[in-house]
Amino acid sequence: MLEEREDAFGRALFDYYQGKGEFLVIERDDGYCDTLEMEHYFNEFDQWPEYQKEAMYYVEGKVLDIGCGAGRHCLYLQKNGLKVVGIDNSPLAIKVCKLRGVKKAELIDLHEINEEMGVFDTITMLGNNFALVGNPFAAKKILKKFFKMTSENGRIVAECMNPYPTDNEDHLEYHERNKRRGRLSGHVTVRIRYLKYMSSWRDLLFLSQEEMKEIIKETGWKITNVIENKETPHYLAIIEKEKVQQ
Repeated sequence: MLEEREDAFGRALFDYYQGKGEFLVIERDDGYCDTLEMEHYFNEFDQWPEYQKEAMYYVEGKVLDIGCGAGRHCLYLQKNGLKVVGIDNSPLAIKVCKLRGVKKAELIDLHEINEEMGVFDTITMLGNNFALVGNPFAAKKILKKFFKMTSENGRIVAECMNPYPTDNEDHLEYHERNKRRGRLSGHVTVRIRYLKYMSSWRDLLFLSQEEMKEIIKETGWKITNVIENKETPHYLAIIEKEKVQQ
């Protein structure tokens, strides 16, 4: 469990929920910083981008929502009659979820999930949360866990960002730095800062569609559809079980 001073993301969510604070800072390990507005995590369905709305057609049955944040996806799915379990590694994010009406939200890190959580029909990794797998090796391990935790016709709805369409010199330098280290270009190490709160460093993995296809190989899954965001390099992969696990 995160220590209180480490839960920068959760504190930013909780403060925004209480009408205080508007953004947090994401710091990359090369010193590059960016801000993220907290309003995004509280948007209602009609405020979501069209590609995320379209993805909801693929969500059915019992749902596991990875990195549930403030619970916006859980709440939408609940309203539409689905049973949803939201998980997050942030204690305050889970608190916000419950305050907002999420029926089942649990404090669990993605890397700690197991079959004891039950069997799910859909696993959602929205809001770029496929990146939470961290690295290619961990991604395969997690995907194999997902295979065992899902029903026969189980499905993953995973959002990711293609890191390559950029002319930002800092990002391009980071890509080259990663290549020298034997990493994929979109393998980033970041931490979150908010007021006096600061998370530990954590790896995120942003992938092109082709890279995601390679990582999914031999995990029992296959990409059956891709929903692209026409305005940004984000996309949603609809991932379904192969008939026979490799």
